[in-house]
Amino acid sequence: MSKQELEVIGQDAACCPGLSAAPLDEDQAAELAKVFKALGDPVRLRLMSMIASRGEGGEVCVCELTPAFDLSQPTISHHLKLLRQAGLIDCERRGTWVYYWVLPGVLDRIAAFLTARQPAGAGT
Repeated sequence: MSKQELEVIGQDAACCPGLSAAPLDEDQAAELAKVFKALGDPVRLRLMSMIASRGEGGEVCVCELTPAFDLSQPTISHHLKLLRQAGLIDCERRGTWVYYWVLPGVLDRIAAFLTARQPAGAGT
């Protein structure tokens, strides 16, 4: 697999236990690393934030994303492609424009993985 190629991860909610629930096995770590690699770039993180801020079921046109960056349209398209390949977003072409949305449950799965369980009575 080239550095530019990310494999789409499964949409299975049980793919990754929480960070504090149990140690990750090799496959789980490899799948999750693809997600974090995709989000590890400031441009992709901003793109993901712009798309996710539309709420569940919301979508955004690439024509709204591109002007927010001092980058060429092909560069923005490349970053969006990497987010798609990581299984974070999907898209649909409608005429000239492409519309993007966050895949259902993606943010919840990432949040669930990162959320550490608090011991009983902690924080009270």
